[in-house]
Amino acid sequence: MLYASRVTTGQEHVVADMLLRKIKKEKHPIKVIAVFEDLRGYIIIEAENEADIRKAIFGLPHIRGVLSKNIEIREIEGLIEAAKAPILSINKYDIVEVISGPFKGEKAKVMRVDKNKEELTVELTEAAVPIPVTIKADTVKVIKKAEEE
Repeated sequence: MLYASRVTTGQEHVVADMLLRKIKKEKHPIKVIAVFEDLRGYIIIEAENEADIRKAIFGLPHIRGVLSKNIEIREIEGLIEAAKAPILSINKYDIVEVISGPFKGEKAKVMRVDKNKEELTVELTEAAVPIPVTIKADTVKVIKKAEEE
């Protein structure tokens, strides 16, 4: 069953990360944690019953409670979109071009990929001093794939 949990607006990803760590550590029977960009102030959690969710979120900061009415999947269908492919196709040591933001037009080498946050840590190749920069994965396009080792 799906339930909505009220959280501090803007802290949805932080709460989801903390809840995920707690679920893994304490082995709570939570199946899914979903954060939607268009649903500010809420996260969606799937579990067998509301009590399991209440136990899992107990003591976590930024959580304001759980709505007692379960959510039907049809109610959130509009929020669900296909998985974003860009982050899945980018690997360490790929050469990418930044297509938006302050480094637009720059070429960079991918040093780290954070699939959960959909972020990349890159080093600009044409910079005098290679400084690691963290950017969103959807702001780059792959120019050259890394050599298979």
